[in-house]
Amino acid sequence: MERIGFELVVDALGFAALKHRDQRRKDREASPYINHPIALMRVLSLEAGIVDPLVMAGALLHDTVEDTETTPEELEARFGSELRALVMEVTDDRSLPKAERKRQQVLRAGGASEGARLVKLADKICNLRDMAESPPHSWDLERRRAYFDWAAEVIGQLRGTHAVLEALFDQAYARKPREDQD
Repeated sequence: MERIGFELVVDALGFAALKHRDQRRKDREASPYINHPIALMRVLSLEAGIVDPLVMAGALLHDTVEDTETTPEELEARFGSELRALVMEVTDDRSLPKAERKRQQVLRAGGASEGARLVKLADKICNLRDMAESPPHSWDLERRRAYFDWAAEVIGQLRGTHAVLEALFDQAYARKPREDQD
């Protein structure tokens, strides 16, 4: 039976925490990975006023198929076909080379469902904030700047989705590292 509302969000949080339990971010502090999906949920709910449980659960689960051993079938069995579909819309095909995965994100973004667009906006906001505040320790200035520009390409395909999230993205993008920094 598919759960709805708050129960769905709580179950998704527990599932994501379990799946990401041994993962760390690439920042200097090697922070727990689960902080990232929680940050997306925070941006969506507290900063943008979005309270749709499906979107919240999608934010929590957005990296489970891509970055853990979770299968789409496992998501569907636990959370239903609608949430599986949302997560798969924001999941990169890891069988493709990294450059092609990035290109596909730009190409697919504009045709995504509203829920997937909201999750993608929140993901890029959080990633840029993290990149500005505590970038991956092995990334040089050029790579960080290139990430900001690529994120802007993806978000360019999502313009018109949610004005508040787009403004938050623009604020995060304004923190792009300058060439005279490092």
